[in-house]
Amino acid sequence: MTIQINAAFDGGNIHVVEQDGNRLYLEIIKDNQSDFFQWFYFKVTGAKDQALEIVITNASDSAFPAGWPDYQARVSEDRKDWQVTETDYRDGMLTIRYQPRSNIAYFAYFAPYSMERHHDLIARISGKEGVGYEELGKTLDGQTMDCLTMGEGKRSIWLIARQHPGETMAEWWMEGALERLTDENDSVARLLRQKARFHIVPNMNPDGSCRGHLRTNACGANLNREWAEPTASRSPEVLAVRNHMDKIGVDFVMDVHGDEAIPHVFLAGFEGIPDLDKAQDKLFRRFRNKLAKYSPDFQRSEGYENDEPGQANLALATNQLAYRYKAVSMTLEMPFKDHDDMPDFKRAWSPERSKHLAHDCLAILAEMIDQLPVSGKELG
Repeated sequence: MTIQINAAFDGGNIHVVEQDGNRLYLEIIKDNQSDFFQWFYFKVTGAKDQALEIVITNASDSAFPAGWPDYQARVSEDRKDWQVTETDYRDGMLTIRYQPRSNIAYFAYFAPYSMERHHDLIARISGKEGVGYEELGKTLDGQTMDCLTMGEGKRSIWLIARQHPGETMAEWWMEGALERLTDENDSVARLLRQKARFHIVPNMNPDGSCRGHLRTNACGANLNREWAEPTASRSPEVLAVRNHMDKIGVDFVMDVHGDEAIPHVFLAGFEGIPDLDKAQDKLFRRFRNKLAKYSPDFQRSEGYENDEPGQANLALATNQLAYRYKAVSMTLEMPFKDHDDMPDFKRAWSPERSKHLAHDCLAILAEMIDQLPVSGKELG
């Protein structure tokens, strides 16, 4: 068989530059109407038992070139089990080496989370007892903004993920959170649903996810820079979600992401917003400290620098939502690289670890739920 490369599928992204036997020269395609690129996902066929050398030639021009050193590409031959393979970055190019055991092998920046799996997740979870479904709006490509609801409590809890579509670990985290929250035999889930009303948007950027984008929606908008003034023409995804938040209130929100360069799990807060409420900030820090004690996969030493007082960018979700609603708001970041504190030499940071981290986050939320503010809007 002749070796072939293809990315014409849900979430796929690659361009073939040149092929020399089992040495493949490829480029990652930019997000539509944007200069962002880093996400790749493609399949190679006809290479059984051949030592592939795959060279991504434009890696140095990507959105986050600091993400390539010590990074390892993911590969799967069944699209279920994703493992790392030999990868090195030098002279501005990323080289991936792998010898397939079969005639089909898939390569990706991180284990993909397809829109088909998203639709399966929404259908599976919405069919469980006590779970509601709301369509908050439509994307520019006409896809639905799916929101799952559950719980009977007064506090309004929001979980949103995958504003940046290439950060697929965020939706793996969501799958873990939803599975725990709907487990009838889980005492943490039962407590949380008794104490709070959950509003969960597992994928904030369906268009970018389908198109194989790293960071933007269909028109090239970075949704996590649209929360101050979202518009129907540029960021209908954010507009739909924020309008619903205005209607029902927000007491706690976690915005789930992945970071290209930092090999750790960490949280970012809202310390730089104007008129920072000390009690509000104290609750964020308490959550972060408790999670660090509870989960070996989480740490507090590495992460983003804190904003100076009053200097927060209110276009970012975490800052805008903390400022707008006085909510306990936070951004959770997981790595594309391995986790330096607890390395896994076979799979690095993985879908499974993302799902387990969600369980840990919910356990800490349950421990603190009585300390959170109550907006009262949900009662109306």
